[in-house]
Amino acid sequence: MTGTSSRQWLLLALGATLLFRLWLAAAVPVSADEAYFILWGRAPALGYYDHPPMVGWLLAPLAALGEAAWWLRLPAVLVPPIAALLVHQALLRWFGSEQETADLAALAVLLMPVNVWNVLVTTDTPLALFALASLLAFARAVQKDSNGWFLFSGILLGLAFLSKYFAVLLGLAFLAWAIVSRRPKAFLLVFLGGLPSGLLNLYWNYEACWCNVMFNAINRHDEGDSGWSALTPALYAASLAYIAAPLLWFAWRGRGRLREAWQRPRERALLLAWLLPLAVFALLSPVKRIGLHWLLSFFPALVLSAALALDRRALAVSVRWFALLAALHAVPIAVIAALPADTWKSTRFYPRLLFPGRIAELKAAAGPDLQGRVVATDSYASAALLEYHLRQPVVVFGRGTSHARQDDIDTDWRSLEGKSIVILRRELPAAGEYEPYFRSLETRRYTLGGASYHALIGTGFSYAAYRGGVLAQIRERYYRIPARLPVGGCYFFERYFPQ
Repeated sequence: MTGTSSRQWLLLALGATLLFRLWLAAAVPVSADEAYFILWGRAPALGYYDHPPMVGWLLAPLAALGEAAWWLRLPAVLVPPIAALLVHQALLRWFGSEQETADLAALAVLLMPVNVWNVLVTTDTPLALFALASLLAFARAVQKDSNGWFLFSGILLGLAFLSKYFAVLLGLAFLAWAIVSRRPKAFLLVFLGGLPSGLLNLYWNYEACWCNVMFNAINRHDEGDSGWSALTPALYAASLAYIAAPLLWFAWRGRGRLREAWQRPRERALLLAWLLPLAVFALLSPVKRIGLHWLLSFFPALVLSAALALDRRALAVSVRWFALLAALHAVPIAVIAALPADTWKSTRFYPRLLFPGRIAELKAAAGPDLQGRVVATDSYASAALLEYHLRQPVVVFGRGTSHARQDDIDTDWRSLEGKSIVILRRELPAAGEYEPYFRSLETRRYTLGGASYHALIGTGFSYAAYRGGVLAQIRERYYRIPARLPVGGCYFFERYFPQ
């Protein structure tokens, strides 16, 4: 590629991927996870059950103006091109790279497989943006030996921390750089910049049952998500290969040049920003399945390392590989998105696939049964989707799982004493599952696109029975706060178990 052609390819890729991602954002129904985070955007707060609050803050102004899927997904649609342009401008203006190298690096970021097809807005969306911005600010601070840039990097790291706790891994990379480089003041400034965000999250957890800590460090690991396995390291290796196989291959082949880059403080910071997180995930992989999305925030650092330390050919070959994968993804995705839902009618996941697109039909069919009653489901995923579409509170009836327990904060079961509750489910419950909690119970069945949905209509809800039969189990399973954590407040105990 000449410099001119590389710029043209970059502009073409920016336009093509942006159009594709906007179309995909409009074509794909809102997922349960997205609906859950959109509900956070409807009610901005200092924290939420599972994660820090940044994705809710990000979505709040968008949700206030409209709730079309493409509109609420704009952050997810725009972060990859923004990241590509940040890498491009940093290489050109700060690191003195040639135009073609900067173009190729931006193309590599833009065309990484997940950055082509992933339009779902999640906690990883703001994490990817703020983590990259913090890294670039840190590299600039090293280059200029600037206290102000180190402090600014810390502020951005704090915003990444308020997006998702994986930002800690980038902070550890900065700490490792300060130790190796014998520059403790640099990390102190970064720490001071991020401290307000950390203290805000600490205070919120202190007043809210430590629920972020309980979920991320304790509860989620007790439900089949952890344990020794020979398969999970292989899956982790496959994830690395899928996201960035050619870059990792060239990094291995050019490890001698990377060792030389290690001697230069700026490149050392970039190397640590991807090597240390990937090493931590490798250590965890025998006992924990490493999610593909966990890795996304750290790969722009790999691209920057390749751009500054390896031959330009490494970037050029990687871009061609990513472009081929992008094309191989785009065609089947477009076909699948255009197919009617009934195409998958014979599959076992058809009811789950059907549900997001047929909620309007479900609302019409169940409308008379919903009037004047509290709406509930047995699933946090279904509750989030229904509340997003119905624009009314939907509670979760029953114990639920460790994930997505924001309903524990939002719903006060004491206030539902004596009320009628309609519980929507895909499957009928086991005999006796709901009878103890109502004076009477009846069942309705709705058929949508060949799949069955059920409504359990309970009259005369008994809070006392629910407290003893469900809330007590929830307390023992999800709110066994370690004694070493001082508790300032806990909504769950204060409402239901004040003694």
